[in-house]
Amino acid sequence: VQLQESGPGLVKPSQTLSLTCTVSGASIGTKPYYWSWIRQPPGKGLEWIGTIAYSGAPYYNQALKSRTSVSRDNAKNTMYLQMNSLKPEDTAVYYCYKYPNTWGQGTQVTVSS
Repeated sequence: VQLQESGPGLVKPSQTLSLTCTVSGASIGTKPYYWSWIRQPPGKGLEWIGTIAYSGAPYYNQALKSRTSVSRDNAKNTMYLQMNSLKPEDTAVYYCYKYPNTWGQGTQVTVSS
């Protein structure tokens, strides 16, 4: 299984971030897979953002839930992350992840004017 993140490297504060995770080697809608977004700010640990299950049910980090959406397109075998009202502290490397041990290479997102 391979995961590939893509999206803008630089976003202005208050704007919306949209990231794409393209999946190969597994079907995103197949039981029992769970697909997640995780980020790592500079100098800090990993932070779980949200997960979408094979069923399509989403789960979110409560601290980010109000401005985050995780979705998928089964036909494109792709997962998406949308995060609104970005702040400089949202600057991080963003990863897509398939439980239990498959990671994308990560994509750097910098929030700056």
